[in-house]
Amino acid sequence: MVPETIRLGWPELGEEELAEVAEVLESGMLTMGPKVGEFEAELARACEVEHALAVSSGTAALHLAVLALGLQPGDEVLVPAYTFPATASVCAIAGLRPVLVDVDPDTMNIDPAKVEVGPRTKAVLAVHLFGRPAPLEDLPADLLVLEDAAGALGARHRGRACGGLGLLGCLSFHPRKIVTTGEGGAVTTNDAQVAEAIAAGRNHGWVSLVPPDLPAPGLNYRISDILCAVGLPQMRRLDDLLATRARIAEGYTERLQHLPVLLPRADEGDVHGWQAYVLQVDDRPRVLAELRAQGIEAQIGTYALHQLGAYREQGDFPGAARVFERALALPFHTRLTESDLDRVAAALDKLVTSH
Repeated sequence: MVPETIRLGWPELGEEELAEVAEVLESGMLTMGPKVGEFEAELARACEVEHALAVSSGTAALHLAVLALGLQPGDEVLVPAYTFPATASVCAIAGLRPVLVDVDPDTMNIDPAKVEVGPRTKAVLAVHLFGRPAPLEDLPADLLVLEDAAGALGARHRGRACGGLGLLGCLSFHPRKIVTTGEGGAVTTNDAQVAEAIAAGRNHGWVSLVPPDLPAPGLNYRISDILCAVGLPQMRRLDDLLATRARIAEGYTERLQHLPVLLPRADEGDVHGWQAYVLQVDDRPRVLAELRAQGIEAQIGTYALHQLGAYREQGDFPGAARVFERALALPFHTRLTESDLDRVAAALDKLVTSH
């Protein structure tokens, strides 16, 4: 018999989400209505910031955040060499130059020791990769710091909430995130002027409709009330969701700690956001293929940007290359059972100890 597939991800959705969506449909207010505001209030509370502005995707959040800096064409933004391409792509699309920085091969986050600041370096877009807080305090103090906190909602660094550590934070609500709206994102900040720029930028550039006031062109990065209605109940139970994911992560760690693999963790005193459970293993392509053949939906971690055509000219980044070769994302969601964890652990045990 073919064993039942253990899925990579599974969004946390149920009756509460259905009820919120039904309320929106009954109201007839489908976009930029009250549910958007309610969702933003919950986000601001979770990230401990004054302003949270919901948008259509995590990439839209990154794009608006970069545009809000007011940088000049050709100015440089430092980006980790191991991340999802959107982190760098929004900088290039905004007319800026994304400059790759190697990552620590153990933490998979940007390595402050590898940062080089040139005359046109203006900002750093640091990623809390997979929910592990990055060491922002070790980055150059004279640079604008933006957080790609796409996978770090609920994470904490040195007692403070991720998404509220830099000038701007960017969140994603993709289905593999701890809170999902299907597609969606948000920008968080304590700067009122920046918040105003984001609010205008997501709505075509409008500052006012009556009288019409559009001082600069903008984009349509609005999010619908329907999507925010999906996310609202999850935000209200964010602490419970994070506790469940932390328990599952601990279950994996207990089962795998004897194996010759590098397991994920946060620095002492920090709280991991547990967007994913990504370990590092030798011969990852073989292990990944074998897990999938056994009905276990594993996946790579993310991408070494310098190995993609768009960023290949920036040189060699050995930390990112090593992590890309070894990172393995295991099935990770709140529906995983103890027997699911046992099955994944048993499969990994055979695969990494038999070679």
